[in-house]
Amino acid sequence: MSQEKFNLLSFTGKMKILHLSWMVFFITFFVWFNHAPLLGAIAASLGLEKAQVKTLLILNVALTIPARILIGMLTDKYGPRITYAALLFVSSIPCFMFAMADDFAQAAIARFMMGFIGAGFVVGIRMVSEWFPANELGTAEGIYGGWGNFGSAAAAMLLPTIALLFGGDDGWRYAIGVTGALSLVFSFIWYLNVSDTPKGSTYFKPKKSGGMEVTSKGDFYFLLLMKIPMYAALAVLTWKLSPAGVTLISEAAANGIYIALIAIFIYDCYGAWRVNQEIFHTPVPEMHRYKFKQVAVLNVLYFATFGSELAVVSMLPLFFSETFGLDPVKAGLVASAYAFMNLMSRPGGGWISDRFGRKKTLLILTAGLAGGYALMAMTNASWPLWVAVVVAMACSFFVQAGEGAVFAAVPLIKRRLTGQIAGMTGAYGNVGAVIYLTVLSMVSYQAFFLVIAATAVVGFIALLAMEEPKGHMAEIKDDGTVELINVG
Repeated sequence: MSQEKFNLLSFTGKMKILHLSWMVFFITFFVWFNHAPLLGAIAASLGLEKAQVKTLLILNVALTIPARILIGMLTDKYGPRITYAALLFVSSIPCFMFAMADDFAQAAIARFMMGFIGAGFVVGIRMVSEWFPANELGTAEGIYGGWGNFGSAAAAMLLPTIALLFGGDDGWRYAIGVTGALSLVFSFIWYLNVSDTPKGSTYFKPKKSGGMEVTSKGDFYFLLLMKIPMYAALAVLTWKLSPAGVTLISEAAANGIYIALIAIFIYDCYGAWRVNQEIFHTPVPEMHRYKFKQVAVLNVLYFATFGSELAVVSMLPLFFSETFGLDPVKAGLVASAYAFMNLMSRPGGGWISDRFGRKKTLLILTAGLAGGYALMAMTNASWPLWVAVVVAMACSFFVQAGEGAVFAAVPLIKRRLTGQIAGMTGAYGNVGAVIYLTVLSMVSYQAFFLVIAATAVVGFIALLAMEEPKGHMAEIKDDGTVELINVG
């Protein structure tokens, strides 16, 4: 763990790692949401119907659910350096595919594959946790998440202008192609300039691969229960693409996917049992235990915070355009105010957590989140535009500060599992996005915002069961000695 001073103006040691981490995360979000501000031009170019446009929004966040779980495992096993580099490199391919799409089917397939880049967030969470001590971790993770997350706002602000500069009906294609090139270039910049840990530190890896380790029988069954919503969200997406929705796939194909999801779920549960079977006959020593309920509570909170952000960032340009009659460029700029708050809100949430406690901070921010979305549900054309923007920004503060506070706690649960815990919590954010966007496809904007507010209330209730991280967590080095890592 690096002990140098926390200085944002420095670009050496742990600060260099932090800056490079948020930069590559910025690129992932810039690429992931490159379609949102260009939806009007994309729809006109490809002749898309309104239902097909909304389907693209859902597809964009779907694959990220299993991808975050997978990338979390790969990060814990192989380290953040090679994992992030490979992810950026591979994700440039579907980006170029989307830029060259000629019809809805091609765009839908590319957009679905693009969801994989959204898993990049998980990698940086583990990287930052390796370089910063507990008393700086919330702030560092908040800067990483907030400044990186700003990539979606940057896409909303810059890509319509880039498309106009290229001009013509294909301007949007060139703009999206530029984001793919950035992803490709930064895969090499990242790989050549970072290391997984400070010199002399141990990179703790899971004892077994293929599933998340838990430390009690009750937690094992709790883990299986928490897997269900992730598969349910993918089933909802399948239903949306079936003849009951937009008819992108046939009923037979949909039924095949349902069967495959059930089979994968059963295999996933078997993998969890294979990794954890020892706990059924050999109790885990108290020193090495952690409580899975900590993970579960953070999952629920990220469902409401990041899930709503993903959904709202995707639909907000259309919301402002349709509600206030703005052209696509102006609507994109106005909507970017919501994501713009990431620059300070998410680091702010992490900083407040470092100073005043993880649980107390989350309780306050979750309550504010519920109130913020209740206000957004009241927004209509009779409001002055500036008031609607201020409400969106205020709501955004609580959403993104809440995200920062969630990931101020995630790395303090079990170090060697940080990638997997971050992957599961992050996946719940995407579960939330799929559910919220599916709700949006069936109800008004006002009802959509009210549904988010209601789930935030559920998150607040779940949060009451969370325990404040304190003391130390124990990890075993390769030589068999135990290292105690301070968590607060």
